[in-house]
Amino acid sequence: MRVTRALFALLVAANGLLACTVPATAAAAPYCGITWGSLDRSGGTLSTAALLEVRAGRHDCYDRLVFETDGTANGYRVSYGEAYTGGQGTALSPYTAGGAVLAVVLLAPAEDPAGGGAGYPAVTGTHPLNLLGYPTLRDVVYGGSYEGYTTFAVGVRDRLPFQVTVLAGPGTHSRIVLDVAHRWQ
Repeated sequence: MRVTRALFALLVAANGLLACTVPATAAAAPYCGITWGSLDRSGGTLSTAALLEVRAGRHDCYDRLVFETDGTANGYRVSYGEAYTGGQGTALSPYTAGGAVLAVVLLAPAEDPAGGGAGYPAVTGTHPLNLLGYPTLRDVVYGGSYEGYTTFAVGVRDRLPFQVTVLAGPGTHSRIVLDVAHRWQ
């Protein structure tokens, strides 16, 4: 009887050791390989290159906003939370559709600082984006440009992972690109 108990105890101990050496089940693979997260992003410096255009695009795993400037611009701040109009400080969320708001501040003016006339068409109120059918993006609201900082409130379906990329071109232009994933893992 003692031998049986000792053998049983030895088997239990060996089973416990084996259980410790077997690797744990791997976590679920990230959605489309996206590992961006949803924490604040910022980078670059203040520029005098005027914002020319904002356009949207749909991809298999994310929706994209492209902010194109007339020259070299690389400065931005993007975070979840309230966005405010430039100069006045009026909250933009009441005007934005979606379950969450991304506050986008470009470190570039929406108009040509030299008065050359180039600049984002929203300055004159004529540039709505049609986001019907986009899985993530719901709305983009222009908050104005003040002292070289241009603000947008981006309404999204929910607080989702995003990334910001700065790209050169086309030509002498540059682009600040905001990608928002369709979902988490």
